[in-house]
Amino acid sequence: MIPTEILKKVRRIQIITSAMVSDLFAGQYHSAFKGRGVEFEEVREYQPGDDVRTIDWNVTARTGRPFVKNYREERELTVMLLVDVSASQEFGTRQQLKSELVAELGATLAFSAIQNNDKVGLLLFTDRVERFVPARKGTRHVLRVVRELLYHQPTGRKTDVAVALEHVHRVLRRRAVVFLISDFQTPDFSGPLRVARHRHDLIPVIVQDQREVTLPPVRYVELLDPETGEQLLVDTSSRALRSRFQHLAEWRRTALLDQFRKLRIDTLQVHTGGSFVEPLMTFFRRRGARR
Repeated sequence: MIPTEILKKVRRIQIITSAMVSDLFAGQYHSAFKGRGVEFEEVREYQPGDDVRTIDWNVTARTGRPFVKNYREERELTVMLLVDVSASQEFGTRQQLKSELVAELGATLAFSAIQNNDKVGLLLFTDRVERFVPARKGTRHVLRVVRELLYHQPTGRKTDVAVALEHVHRVLRRRAVVFLISDFQTPDFSGPLRVARHRHDLIPVIVQDQREVTLPPVRYVELLDPETGEQLLVDTSSRALRSRFQHLAEWRRTALLDQFRKLRIDTLQVHTGGSFVEPLMTFFRRRGARR
């Protein structure tokens, strides 16, 4: 039995994200992602303006009138959500934890997929694979995905993106759209990243909180690394310390983006306390225009 409070929260996210998908992302998700190819659908009589390269010469010769071939996109996609559920996701200083932002974003992507008759699956990871939900269609299936996003209790605390990418490489036999959602506080994953980039349509989603970039000048603060348990007392009134902290955070972010850029991988960045709607719409529009 699923507790009532869990069902209520799942239902609330379903209402919010379903409305968002219907009102804001209608058509944009569809245009952003290519299907698996095109397949022949029918022949019809030639009309002025039709591409002469689509003329079916066999039918034309048989009937004495020009006919063209019609094709349709083989649309069905597999969308796989790779979601970081390590201990660093339970951080947030702007009315929202990173894990809460990720759950809403993941639910929105899942409902966008099923509205377009695509399949959606889920892989939760820390420094190990925590949970794998194979891709399927349907609202009932997506509600299970949302429930896992909200209430899975991980056994690991650290992050290892390579583990998630290697698992996907083993279990996904066909090309998929893979959203990799993480704060990327992880050891090197460049090798599995290159493999995933060539096999799938890989989209890293970088999740960040402002306090991971800048420290407020509030004197002594005890910092805790949730993944290792390491604690450190720092004096945030020191301008040099705050500057060094920000420099290192920006250097790390730039290095991560450069890694993706060199492999020509589109990225999406979202922040706690802010809406992910506009960044996601911009991402869809940019990809749709490029198609």
